[in-house]
Amino acid sequence: MTPAIMPGSAAIAEAMLAAGCRFFAGYPMTPFTEVLETMAARLPEVGGVCVNAESELEAVGMAWGAAATGTRAATGSTGQGLSLMQESLAEIVYARLPLVVLNMARAQGDYFQATRGGGHGDYRHLVLAPAGVPEAVELTQRAFHLADKWRSPVLVMGDYYLAHTHQSVTVEPCDFGPLPPRDWALDGRSGGTGAAKLISPLSDAKQRHAAGRADAGYDLAEFYHRHVDAMERMVAEETPLAESAFTDDADVVVIAYGTPGTYVRQAVRELRAEGRRIGYIRPITLVPFPSGAVAEAARRARAVAVYENNRGQMLDDVRLAVLGTAPVHFIGGLSLDPSGFGIAPDLDVAVLRRRITAVHDAAVGDSATVGRTS
Repeated sequence: MTPAIMPGSAAIAEAMLAAGCRFFAGYPMTPFTEVLETMAARLPEVGGVCVNAESELEAVGMAWGAAATGTRAATGSTGQGLSLMQESLAEIVYARLPLVVLNMARAQGDYFQATRGGGHGDYRHLVLAPAGVPEAVELTQRAFHLADKWRSPVLVMGDYYLAHTHQSVTVEPCDFGPLPPRDWALDGRSGGTGAAKLISPLSDAKQRHAAGRADAGYDLAEFYHRHVDAMERMVAEETPLAESAFTDDADVVVIAYGTPGTYVRQAVRELRAEGRRIGYIRPITLVPFPSGAVAEAARRARAVAVYENNRGQMLDDVRLAVLGTAPVHFIGGLSLDPSGFGIAPDLDVAVLRRRITAVHDAAVGDSATVGRTS
């Protein structure tokens, strides 16, 4: 495919098609709507199915059913719609089904929802946070690979800027290596054999019904322990991803993810050119969080600054990584346009420069002022 200029929503849809996604369901909600519209137009052209569901509850249920057959499937919404999906996402994790979920978020208030989840039980799933359309194309395809690799949902965290920004991008299938066979899929071949497969958040083996047996029924303790072990192995073994620069000698390290990370990167580059020793880290995987990279940079720095377009959520993960080796300052804050869609008036390189400079001046002893200065 030759490079083409397209908005992020269309590029993400094309990346899903390139990854082999053949079922998609969703309910319109800006800025997710444009992804759904593109999938509705494009999926039938490649033999797939796209459903404009009655609500997010039906959308995730349809995607769950499609994924259980071994079909590469996806769904998504904004954070508000994903709130309705949390029970199903928790149970899909326990059912061990691969599913890609998009959050085209409004601002960055969904970090806790994405990384902690709002469902029940001990569960985690992987979270990827692209910044820019080309990276979104690669990470969307990687999400399908990781979902199949670990038999788990993978969430791709976007935003309003990513959905609507046009960039030149080439969408071609990515090869991330071999995957385990989908011998768990409910494709009908085991029906009537006496060894039919089961996909459920309660068990992956048939219930024992023998009269008088002490072990009749599901052994939920064994099932939950085994599946929690699989989730912990996934988070422990998957390599955290992050972009970083100038951290080797930085007095201040600034941390931001997603679109704000690109603004922070530009602000840091400008300040660096002026002689200030400032570096940045942009987490790409939010689960697993790049704690090691953050901790290593903090050990050499005098201070750490965190920018998010919310009241401070990733801030907790940064503090856990730093563990007191350097002071952590929050330089973000919730910034929204009147529609609440996620356009942030305060997301401006000049504003970020002033806030980062205030932290830097205090860290090197030139000022007592730290924090938000607009």
